[in-house]
Amino acid sequence: MRARITFFVTVFIILLCCSSGYGRKCRCRHCPKTGHAKRPVEPRPAYDYTKQQVLNVDDFGAKADGKSDNFQALKKAWDKACDSLVSTKILVPKDKTYYVKHINFTGPCHSSISMEIQGTIRSFPNMYDIPRRLWIMFDDVRNLDVFGGGTIDGNGQVWWTNSCKIKKTKPCQSQSAPTALTFKNCTNLRVSNLKLVNAQQMQVNFQDCNDVEASKLSVVAPEESPNTDGIHITRTTNINVLDSEIRTGDDCVSIVNGSRNVEVRNIVCGPGHGISIGSLGEDNSEHYVSDIFVKGVKMTGTSNGVRIKTWQGGSGVARNIEFEDIEMRNVSNPIIINQFYCDKNKNCEEEKCDAPKCEVNGPRKGTESGSFLQPAFHANSQPEFTPKLSYDALVRAL
Repeated sequence: MRARITFFVTVFIILLCCSSGYGRKCRCRHCPKTGHAKRPVEPRPAYDYTKQQVLNVDDFGAKADGKSDNFQALKKAWDKACDSLVSTKILVPKDKTYYVKHINFTGPCHSSISMEIQGTIRSFPNMYDIPRRLWIMFDDVRNLDVFGGGTIDGNGQVWWTNSCKIKKTKPCQSQSAPTALTFKNCTNLRVSNLKLVNAQQMQVNFQDCNDVEASKLSVVAPEESPNTDGIHITRTTNINVLDSEIRTGDDCVSIVNGSRNVEVRNIVCGPGHGISIGSLGEDNSEHYVSDIFVKGVKMTGTSNGVRIKTWQGGSGVARNIEFEDIEMRNVSNPIIINQFYCDKNKNCEEEKCDAPKCEVNGPRKGTESGSFLQPAFHANSQPEFTPKLSYDALVRAL
């Protein structure tokens, strides 16, 4: 049976359970309500590619021989592009595979840069120290395009088999796996038409970015690969994730603290853990997300559909979240709100909450067309804290 869920939330507020250690009440019950801002990515003047400088990485010493580390060649090409006063394209040629241990492409740069990846950039198939656990990073770059139809391959099998989630006796902080592709502090960014496969851990991370469009991506890792979130969004504003296929061992899309004006549209998801807001509030922290719009997602064989997960003891708000036109097939838990999230090897000790009036405001009633299908709707709680839950989900069995 296939279910299409339209989950409308005009103003969706989750007040995280305040810990007794803070001794304060949840503060956002009376926050002003704001309409959802479906803000498009700021348009950028089209490049005149006839005037672009093109830099082929082979001309900087790159070797597609299956054994060379191409760090120096990629770095030299990037440095020349970054120093250029004219728009520059870096070309990774088709039908070639370039290995690299790790690399940071760092700005700010003098002009716009595009990187056309036609071939494959691949990590070495063994565990080794990677600075800051970031395999490939673009940092502090404005007006950047990354595209080309090629592949970024994290070659992560060895990292998965040595994960503490696979080897339960292994400490989780022991040589943790890196994120495959990170964009940090980038503005006016486009990432499109790429295959991202077999990340060591997270596949793509947008962190502290603004005005982003990620589209026509194929993001794939085996269902059993641990923590291989497809697209992870943190402290990023005005981002559109569009027209992509994401099949991983963790969340297809995860949206965490500091993110707002996020649109996720026309995504195929599964296998994986669905689309998540959070987790939020870990280690008694104060987290905020707002203005999240998810529409036209097709999920197949995922453990969860759409969910919001918060840790005990945290505080903050998740506001103005809309899930619309979500189609699900063989999804174990279509809708989850979990205010007692725990992702540790040992059980998390339950905490009492000093704010029994914390609320989840949202949908209220279910309607049906055809046969009624009751969505799984979880809000974990304990006797000392029973949040008021209301939900308004339109569920159609097709």
